[in-house]
Amino acid sequence: MTAQLDSVQEAGTAALEVRDVTKTFHVARSGSGSNQLRALDGINLSVGRGETLGLVGESGCGKSTLARTLMLLEKPDSGTVAFDGKDPFSLRGKELMAWRRRVQMVFQDPFASLNARMTAGEIIAEPWATHRGLFRTGREREARLHELLELVGLRASDAKKSPQEFSGGQRQRIGIARALALNPELIILDEPVSALDLSVQAQVLNLLNELQEKLGVSYIFISHDLSVVRHVTDRVAVMYLGRIIETGTTEDVFERPLHPYTAALMSASPKLDPADRPAERIVLRGELPSPLDPPSGCRFRTRCWKAEDICARQAPPAQTAEHVGRVQLGVPQLRGAAAPAHAAECHFPLTDAAEPGLQPTTVGE
Repeated sequence: MTAQLDSVQEAGTAALEVRDVTKTFHVARSGSGSNQLRALDGINLSVGRGETLGLVGESGCGKSTLARTLMLLEKPDSGTVAFDGKDPFSLRGKELMAWRRRVQMVFQDPFASLNARMTAGEIIAEPWATHRGLFRTGREREARLHELLELVGLRASDAKKSPQEFSGGQRQRIGIARALALNPELIILDEPVSALDLSVQAQVLNLLNELQEKLGVSYIFISHDLSVVRHVTDRVAVMYLGRIIETGTTEDVFERPLHPYTAALMSASPKLDPADRPAERIVLRGELPSPLDPPSGCRFRTRCWKAEDICARQAPPAQTAEHVGRVQLGVPQLRGAAAPAHAAECHFPLTDAAEPGLQPTTVGE
């Protein structure tokens, strides 16, 4: 079953298209007898130009594996990845080198991701040693280096400092400058602010928003912090055990979740205003099933309070909000992308943001 959660997005509007991507790792044999870990199982998503797509889910659901696959650090077993209609895994030589300039990444840990033996200037300029055609002279490289430092809120004199002389937020700015060095069209942000203090987080997030407005770059924003995701993203994709189980605009996914798992995530998100807090928090009992031996049918059924016999026998189809009786009003116009449908892979999607009889305080066994 290959449900197309993003199939309603108009053709040609997306910079990145991922269709039915799977990735399996061979590991030590588990108690279930399996030695194959299906990290990605039929992933479908798209990212529009100038758009920020949030990717959320529990640890181990496959977010980082997907990021590594999109960076060509992992090769999928099946499925297609297309950037402007081209499959990067089919490219070789100069074509592959040119493609790599278009997609870059900012890593989670601003301390581990920078070489302590290099200066900030050397770190930012390092990509130009491989992609030599961008600047012909040292003067051009130096001018671009100073421009990048100023663009991310640092001084030109900071180029001569080592990473140890910067704070965590400043180090992450260096990582962002390095990602921008090749003028990419898409940047994958893997937990870019999770290692920073709250005040510094706000500064970095505002910087990312400003850069997107100036440069028109697209983001895939991976995070566990739902409040951050809500603040910076246009659309959200929710992952669970290697599958994307719900996609939609940020407003739809947060305010009107379709999938029970998404509703549980949103109920756990802290809210300062008591009026915005749910009457009852959904607390899921039981551990996340092993990806070595995932449940049959719907992978969430072992923790879902709405599960029935069909959930064990058959994988759920993707259903849009309209199909379950929703009427979407006031959906904001996305930057650079056609407004997609709000859809979820579930046999019994929620018909209301708060179903008092169907969302008990504690669910599961």
